[in-house]
Amino acid sequence: MKNKFLIIVPVIILTFSLLFSLIACNGASDQKDSYKPNNSTAYDDSLSRYYPEGEMDGENYTEIVENAFISTETQNTSYFSIDANTASYPNLRKRIMSGYTVIPKDAVRVEEMLNYFHYDYAKPTNGDIMAMTCSAFDNPYNPETVLFTIGLASKEVEFTSVKNNIVFLIDVSGSMYSDDKLPLVQQSFSLLTESLNPEDRVSIVTYAGTDKVALRGAYGNEKQKILSVIEDLSAGGSTAGSAGIQTAYEIAEECFIEGGNNRVILATDGDFNVGISDNNSLKEFISTKRQSGVFFSVYGFGTGNLNSSLMETLALNGNGTYSYIDSVSEAKKALVNDIGGSLVTVAKDVKAGITFSKDYIDSYRLVGYENKLLTEDQFNDTKTDAGELGSGHTVTVVYEVKLKDVEIPEETNLGEVILKYKDPDATGEEVADKELKFDVTRDIYHEELTTQDKFITSVIEFALILRNSAYKGNANLTTLIERLDSLDLSADEFQAEFRDVVKKYQQNIG
Repeated sequence: MKNKFLIIVPVIILTFSLLFSLIACNGASDQKDSYKPNNSTAYDDSLSRYYPEGEMDGENYTEIVENAFISTETQNTSYFSIDANTASYPNLRKRIMSGYTVIPKDAVRVEEMLNYFHYDYAKPTNGDIMAMTCSAFDNPYNPETVLFTIGLASKEVEFTSVKNNIVFLIDVSGSMYSDDKLPLVQQSFSLLTESLNPEDRVSIVTYAGTDKVALRGAYGNEKQKILSVIEDLSAGGSTAGSAGIQTAYEIAEECFIEGGNNRVILATDGDFNVGISDNNSLKEFISTKRQSGVFFSVYGFGTGNLNSSLMETLALNGNGTYSYIDSVSEAKKALVNDIGGSLVTVAKDVKAGITFSKDYIDSYRLVGYENKLLTEDQFNDTKTDAGELGSGHTVTVVYEVKLKDVEIPEETNLGEVILKYKDPDATGEEVADKELKFDVTRDIYHEELTTQDKFITSVIEFALILRNSAYKGNANLTTLIERLDSLDLSADEFQAEFRDVVKKYQQNIG
């Protein structure tokens, strides 16, 4: 395939890292959700623990049907909403490091695993919102295809330079009793509180059988007041989640800061059983409320009844992101180290459209983003709700492409990428999209894979193994670990940890 690519452009795996201002551009078994821990060794956080067999059986994930290859003669365009969610990876990490051998297929989201990590993509300059870096190389787990990556990196906005109006919406129902739920929520939001600016506003709304305003509009310099309320929380009762959401929006609108970051942050295991409890009703309510300029982010906690499907729906329709916190170290990453990307939005309703050349591309397959696909009409409709990108985010999208057996001259375009988005403070459904275009040319191909290329393909390969994907090609844990062992990952503790997770999974399954 390498020699062929010198003549023709390779299969394409689009790695979008924060789309904007484009500058240049084995075999896990396919079983039902049963969980059989190999041992009781939990990973290295004091709040992690061993989960007895069957404890995770009540979890709910959106069904994923993997994208198939599509012939360009049938359809040479592909459209989807950008997704900066990261929840899948820490959830999987917790399961694997706790000793489980069988992973539910629908818990494995390739794009969320890729987007959990930071990559060294070109950063935006000259006031641009984002920059794009493109790359193409032979697929190490399938010699018949080539991977083309586009890395998008958004501009960085200092969290301290933005006035924040934040409502902590905290589930204190009985299902939140265990150490990895409410106690971890308390530690996580305490860490976030320490990062507040003096002029920030913080409110706390809790919900169980009923909702309660525990704190209204405290200033960021009243840290002890905020921390005391967080520390006094306790779990018990049913789960009136919808009532809490409505109250949280009311408080956020009361304390609204013009030009600031206005956001509700929900912390829950997603077990709503009182009030508006079906996804469609909650989706409709939050879709209406997002026009207020208040964003809605969701952090999942705990194991056993995690309702990932509902939480993703809430975040998507609330112009926010969905993340999962499984430990204090993850809380530090999400709410301290990456606070800008978590809470400061630089672009919303980000959509991507790709047109592939019928002359050179035989077929293509989008890796991941299965429930983010759009039609051409949706892509062109300014009212279409799509994903949000935060400060300093990188987002990776992957296409696997099969090439036609024809010569591809130099400077030939293999396709075009169009990104559409809105400014984060734009309100109203009729606001016009901003647009960025990028030509995909054959000169982005390189024979030698960089460390970053190898790591990205390793994440994809591991996801395909966990899903026992029909598209995993020659992927297997032995060669995957050999590739990871060949990489110097010492500069990134989270990438280095990923290698440990893969090895732990191999150990688990024997």
